[in-house]
Amino acid sequence: MDTNWMARGNCATQPPDTFFPSDGVGVEIAKRICEGCPVQEPCLEYALRQRIDHGVWGGCSERQRRRILRARRLATAA
Repeated sequence: MDTNWMARGNCATQPPDTFFPSDGVGVEIAKRICEGCPVQEPCLEYALRQRIDHGVWGGCSERQRRRILRARRLATAA
């Protein structure tokens, strides 16, 4: 999968640990950085396809990504 989009993300100028928070406040901070990001969609899709379990990707937390994957599985099964 092409990852050239990563260099264009709002996160490119932020410390990586910002997107791997240890608490809910950190998750909200990371998600705010993702808001309006020009590569938010490919970022989220990358995390979903690669089954990345940690961090905020595409503006979504680990829990949100699990929900998206579950919804997709259910939609495919229906």
